[in-house]
Amino acid sequence: MKKKVESFEDLDVYRLPENLGDRIWDIVSTWQDFPKNSLGYQLVKSADSIGANIAEGFGRFHFAENKQFARISRGSLYETRHWLRRAYKRKLLNEGETKELQELLEELSPRLNAYIGSIGKNKLMTNDK
Repeated sequence: MKKKVESFEDLDVYRLPENLGDRIWDIVSTWQDFPKNSLGYQLVKSADSIGANIAEGFGRFHFAENKQFARISRGSLYETRHWLRRAYKRKLLNEGETKELQELLEELSPRLNAYIGSIGKNKLMTNDK
């Protein structure tokens, strides 16, 4: 039997972008000022927005709002992909870093889509009001 979800922190779909955001932060914090303050800022912000919107939607306690925030989270995931492409093209990320971050996004994407599809159907979530 599955465990009842009582907090957004219990969701793998939240913990994955949290890890992604932390990894991106670690990388971007080593960049020089101009790339950090331009592209780096956008990359960190979009990556952190993935998990932030999952958390905010979970706290809304209404399926329609939760689903809308999860969709916004998906938009942030695509924005993060865009900034990763820009960072690699501009030689701010090496091949290994790019591969690592892309793999995290590839793991997250189907899970986020599944989460969006499950909102309103999963009776183990406490925000079923």
